[in-house]
Amino acid sequence: MRMRGGRRLPDGTDAGDTSEGGSSGGDASGGSSPPAPGATTARRSASASSSAAPAPLPAGPLASPWVRGPAALLAGALPTLAFPAPGLGWFAHLALVPWLLLIRTARSPRRAALDGWLGGIGFVVAVHHWLMPSLHVFIVLLAALLGLLWAPWGLLVARLLGGAPTAPRAVAAVLVVPSGWLMIELVRSWEGLGGPWGLLGASQWEWGPALRVASVGGVWLVSLLVVAVNTGVALLIADRAARTAAAVLVVVCGLAVAAVAAWAPRPQSAGTVRIAVVQPGVVEGPGSVARRLDRGEELTRTLAGRGVDLVVWGESSIGAGSWQRPETARRLAELSRRVGADLLVNVDARQTDGSGRSGIFKSAVLVGPGGPTGDRYDKMRLVPFGEYVPARSLLGWATSVGKAAGEDRLRGDRRVVMTLPDGARGLRIGPLVCFETAFPDMSRRLVRDGAEVIVAQSATSTFQDSWAPAQHASLGALRAAENGRPMVHATLTGISAAYGPRGERVGRPLGTDASAAEVFDLPLARGETLYGRFGDWAVYGALAAIAVLCAVEGVRAFRKPVPGPL
Repeated sequence: MRMRGGRRLPDGTDAGDTSEGGSSGGDASGGSSPPAPGATTARRSASASSSAAPAPLPAGPLASPWVRGPAALLAGALPTLAFPAPGLGWFAHLALVPWLLLIRTARSPRRAALDGWLGGIGFVVAVHHWLMPSLHVFIVLLAALLGLLWAPWGLLVARLLGGAPTAPRAVAAVLVVPSGWLMIELVRSWEGLGGPWGLLGASQWEWGPALRVASVGGVWLVSLLVVAVNTGVALLIADRAARTAAAVLVVVCGLAVAAVAAWAPRPQSAGTVRIAVVQPGVVEGPGSVARRLDRGEELTRTLAGRGVDLVVWGESSIGAGSWQRPETARRLAELSRRVGADLLVNVDARQTDGSGRSGIFKSAVLVGPGGPTGDRYDKMRLVPFGEYVPARSLLGWATSVGKAAGEDRLRGDRRVVMTLPDGARGLRIGPLVCFETAFPDMSRRLVRDGAEVIVAQSATSTFQDSWAPAQHASLGALRAAENGRPMVHATLTGISAAYGPRGERVGRPLGTDASAAEVFDLPLARGETLYGRFGDWAVYGALAAIAVLCAVEGVRAFRKPVPGPL
């Protein structure tokens, strides 16, 4: 039985033509009526859009959000294995692949953004897990907030890798997906969000070619290339049609690294300098401040007659009580005369700076045979919660549940390059304090101000048995390679290390179990690296790539035909 009825459309067809079987538009003999105007265009548009849509969720366990959520968390945490202490640097080139493959199967933009967010939470918690004893519940809040940075990246991955990527889309993915990742690293590098800790490029600190790349574009360029390789590998696995383009792109990345390693300017040798590091080791309990000073003095005395040009102590090597006693300056001056070199100590005490501000500063202070020389650098970038509490009026309660700073430290207001006496050939050193070694721009500016050696003073005793000391010490290799200048990393409790102007390790590092003084013969260098000259050009290139993608998508949306009438 067949019914015809309903209103007539302007083209003369019946709006409600139906048959008992649920088909429409047929006549009594089974023939079909012509399609309505616009139907063909609609079908073509639907067909074209389906090829670019994200692939549907697999029918397996990942179809369940209860499985997919934990899978995203785990996939986001995988890159942590490439950093010290696990130190699987090679794994960085594959670590993002499971996360990328997961996101590309999202069945909606909302799911892709959620996969990005959850993976970001996993990454932040894994990279900063050693902060849990200090932050407690704040580590979860921090991860949830910072993880949001990966939500737009999830949308980007689904857009470029989803469905069946064509060769042009594969090329765009290898360029734009790493650019999106770099924007995340750039935003979270803001001091207030925790600083540039765990940048993916920093995992390559032991690989010579990667250090050469850092000398050209900084750690940012290394991160771009690492994510590009991950994206190419994901395309190789995910789609057969894009495999040729993906393979070519991965090879191009490898050739680019080889070309940089072969042809990038190299630092020119300019002699050597002998710098000693004093690491007193773990000193705890009542009177620990005074006993640490005594141990540092004892170790420094062993350096007499060894021809050192500078002796470096770790961060907070002299506490408030010791620094405020006049005899401390006398003891340090006597040490300088005995060793025949200036001492760069670090003071964590209430002081007054050059502009008349009074408060607690973390200061690198140069002491010579006559006492403090007047050269002093006050730490400029402070650790959130560790050295100050952001918005203390709102978050001050953090001091009751963790090890947050009870009183905010004051920030220094200028960079300082210190010049050693003529006995040390007028060597110019650029001091940094702890957290500041994570910021590529700080060491670059010191070198541009004339620093011949970058000297970092650090203390990680709170995280002694975690991955933090090894991760922190490894940053010295990147900073040295970026600027073509040697770097010394001196700590209270390890790991203390030194690096040459190409980022190569110099001498024997002092581990977290050592209480010793070590002398490093550092090769000096002159000349300027491309990163030192042009700065963060890789970041601007990533911004440009994303801007081009947005422009192309905007034009495409503007030109998209309006669907015709039904």
